[in-house]
Amino acid sequence: MTPELPHAQLDWDDQGRPRSRVFDDVYFSSESGLDETRHVFIEQNRLRERFAALSAGERFVIGETGFGTGLNFLCAWQLFQQQAPVGARLHFVSVEKYPLSPTDLQRALALWPELASLTQALLKQYVAVHSGFQRIVLQGGRVTLTLLIGDALEQLPQLDAHIDAWFLDGFAPAKNPDMWTPELFAELARLAAPGSTISTFTSTGWVRRQLNAAGFKMKRTPGIGHKWEVLRGEFLGWPEEAPAPAKNKPWFARPTPQAKTALVIGAGLAGCASAASLAARGWQVQLLERHGQLAQEASGNPQGVLYLKLSAHGTALSQMILSGFGYTRRQLEHLQRGLDWDACGVLQLAFNAKEGERQAQLAAAFPSDLLHVLDQAQAQTRAGIGLDHGGLFYPEGGWVHPPALCQWQANHPQIQRLMHHDVLELRRVGQQWQAWDAERMLASAAVVILAGAAEIKRFAASAELPLKRIRGQITHLPQTTQSQHLATVVCAEGYVAPPRLGEHTLGASFDFNSTDLTPTAAEHAGNLDMLRDISADLLQRLHADQLPLESLQGRAAFRCTSPDYLPIVGPLADQAAFAQTYAALGKDARQVPDLPCPWLEGLYINSGHGSRGLITAPLSGELLAAWLENEPLPLPRSVAEACHPNRFALRRLIRGKG
Repeated sequence: MTPELPHAQLDWDDQGRPRSRVFDDVYFSSESGLDETRHVFIEQNRLRERFAALSAGERFVIGETGFGTGLNFLCAWQLFQQQAPVGARLHFVSVEKYPLSPTDLQRALALWPELASLTQALLKQYVAVHSGFQRIVLQGGRVTLTLLIGDALEQLPQLDAHIDAWFLDGFAPAKNPDMWTPELFAELARLAAPGSTISTFTSTGWVRRQLNAAGFKMKRTPGIGHKWEVLRGEFLGWPEEAPAPAKNKPWFARPTPQAKTALVIGAGLAGCASAASLAARGWQVQLLERHGQLAQEASGNPQGVLYLKLSAHGTALSQMILSGFGYTRRQLEHLQRGLDWDACGVLQLAFNAKEGERQAQLAAAFPSDLLHVLDQAQAQTRAGIGLDHGGLFYPEGGWVHPPALCQWQANHPQIQRLMHHDVLELRRVGQQWQAWDAERMLASAAVVILAGAAEIKRFAASAELPLKRIRGQITHLPQTTQSQHLATVVCAEGYVAPPRLGEHTLGASFDFNSTDLTPTAAEHAGNLDMLRDISADLLQRLHADQLPLESLQGRAAFRCTSPDYLPIVGPLADQAAFAQTYAALGKDARQVPDLPCPWLEGLYINSGHGSRGLITAPLSGELLAAWLENEPLPLPRSVAEACHPNRFALRRLIRGKG
């Protein structure tokens, strides 16, 4: 895991302009940063005419080295609004090692009042921006900003995208040489779409020569202000003498694009997120749910926790959680705080020595604005109740009412909700998938997304996926005058949340065997034991020991998890044909057969989120949309592959069990 990535360290001049202490350089021209941005990046990449030439449904992708204050992004967004047709979309992908804090970003962008409306929209979503890939959705999905937080040569090799225009805007080569290397320029070439353009404020000869060597045809062009010249260029193609970039494995390639109609089966967090991400891209979506309302199963709990179970070792799951947490946290800004969610923080107690050691490793690996250690006295003060232990505090975490998030996601004019639609069979007829119950066709579309947790095993195409159901029961406890002092979510083996609508949520049990969803007194008793371990003081404040178990209210639902605890997100292949096509891997896993994957055209999955659905399901909707639309992936390529449905068939083949 990347060590602490502090925010940019800034000094401010007497006119309120920021300067980097680390690189001893300015973020924008002291004369007119706006004019310089427009001349160097907008004009040299011919963005005005290229935006105007887009058609509805088309997208344009800009890549940038050095997000800085976001000025280049805001200028590109402003021009896109002015020139691009309705229905066109802008993707902006920018790498930044030292992101500005929200306060500093607000102060820097206040210099440009003509961008104020866009600045405010960006600032509202500029929360929980931590290391790795961080996706920010703006203007109802018309504009997507993906920040790659970290070192450029660690982040860019993990990017899967086709860039139409490059902005090279790191600090000056003499001040920040790491951003101007042949290795980085090779990454720009790898990611460049045919006809991609590039521009930069520097006209240094060695920068021009190295970009030429990477496959760009660069030339000097008149600059602006004190800059005599700047560089602009076009991508001609990967140089013949250079080793070709590694190709994506065929079983992780992008399937053929489909017509923009979709059936989403299952209207919990995964289904509603999938529907929302497609609808934002102009798709016509039918959301099919066997119950009478959205979010009736595991997504129906009154309070779920934004719970970051991270690893200090940068695993795929940890990267997914960090990106997913930020994405969900930003989505919650659209909901009503206090009723639908609350950023009250999450405290994970160090309830034994092993947990304390794990938390110390995390505190050393991540920045303090994401998590930090509290001793027992500090934890007790923060939580507002008596505690026996300190722990790890996540200040941006909290609780969420998942049905409210589902309702907001599904509330799009291009999403048709079809309740009481219990899909039992899928049939492929021509270029369409048909969803059938026992007797009749319920709906049809070019694409199907299976988002019904473990229920997806009822369909032949997904029956072999290794999904496991785990029963979980929560307990509702009426708040008391004394229990209202609980100020944050507190977790140990289970969790307890501050009250919502007069009730605390306590849970949740884990039962791998039961298939009965009737709440039991025994599991209420188990949840009260968990509460006792969290805080005997809170147990007493709630008078929970005096409540008859039979009188306790709660609900049970099935979590759905995979063997590696990663969600299963992406296109599905024909399992028998997959084993036959790539049988050679059983003899030598290094020999990659150059054969196309036998996809089940138009069939996708978003499942296996376990107890982390609030964090992983929404971003997985974006990941699915990126697979379907051939867009920049919202996660590192390695993480997207680790979540891919084909991973299981691949492992079976390599282990000789295909």
